[in-house]
Amino acid sequence: MSRQKIIITLSLKDQKFLEQLLSKGTSPARTIRRAQILLNSNRKGKKQYTTEELADLLSTKKQTVSRVLKEYEVSGIECIYRKTRKTPPVESKITGEVEAHVIAMACHNPPEGYCRWTLRLLSERMVQMNYIDKISHTTVGKILKENSLKPHLVEEWCIPKEQSADFAACMEDVLEVYSRPYDERFPVVCMDEKPLQLLADARQGRRKKNGALIQDSEYVRNCTCSIFLFTEPLAGFRHAKALEHRTKTDWAKQMKWLANEVYPNAEKIIMVCDNLDTHDKSSFYETFPPAEALRLAKRFEFHYTPKHGSWLDIAEIELSALSKQCLGKRRIDNLEDLNSELEKWHTDRNAMQKGVDWQFTTDDARIKLKHLYPIVTF
Repeated sequence: MSRQKIIITLSLKDQKFLEQLLSKGTSPARTIRRAQILLNSNRKGKKQYTTEELADLLSTKKQTVSRVLKEYEVSGIECIYRKTRKTPPVESKITGEVEAHVIAMACHNPPEGYCRWTLRLLSERMVQMNYIDKISHTTVGKILKENSLKPHLVEEWCIPKEQSADFAACMEDVLEVYSRPYDERFPVVCMDEKPLQLLADARQGRRKKNGALIQDSEYVRNCTCSIFLFTEPLAGFRHAKALEHRTKTDWAKQMKWLANEVYPNAEKIIMVCDNLDTHDKSSFYETFPPAEALRLAKRFEFHYTPKHGSWLDIAEIELSALSKQCLGKRRIDNLEDLNSELEKWHTDRNAMQKGVDWQFTTDDARIKLKHLYPIVTF
């Protein structure tokens, strides 16, 4: 069946107006498209098209072509423009009062039984509290974003809640040690410990063609252990070793190894560590005869990080690198394999001379952490 041609008759005035509109090219795309439809459907035109042909020619839909022609018969040339809105827009239900309730709710603790606020939980509670009849979680998310609110985040602090002379004293003591120039007679060594659970695979995993590791979610728990890490930042040295326990005896033996094997010629080893009860000279006397304990005690000069200030221990930076680069999400089921991996890691890192560029100084602390210093009237 042949397709019917679509024909309208434009007055000379309308035709001239549409041609001038297209020649200027400053009108909206919708207006230009509708003007093209009318001109190409004009009875006085050179060629007459069917609805489908004209839609293909102008890259539009045939329904659009038909609608424009029908509107022209009713309203004339004004059909190329958007209709003026007869009714005012619907007022938004999200008023300033509703936003204030969302913000206030997000800035308070979540309800009992929930660990944090979610967008859906906030939208549900807004309705339950009769603040609004209906609100979507996407609208709640937009309100939070506009006000730079992030109730899902949990931030932690590692400093005291109030002024502390003890914190300031220990912090400045450690920072003074870090400011000392390198001296092989008095090496500055930092140490820390990390507990680790040894895990074995219930079933052997394998790698896919794209390199991804597939492993069974089930695993076997073996014993626990503790990783002792020593690092000398200015020399680019670190050493990690895993032991079954973290007792005073274990710590004392590691310190003896450090003094006898790593720094046998040092006059005194400057040791920075946290204030764990095992990190004390008394550990030497609980492990060795008095003469040996006294000899080791004289080899070390201890400087302790303050409570809530373990971030001042550079060994924590190395432990973080160890966790990411060596341990990761791997399952290691025995101490022998673990120590083998630790040795390869610290040997390679020492060979590359990876160091730590410590920038935080005593002057910085007195400015940035001024609120932690006691107020003294001179």
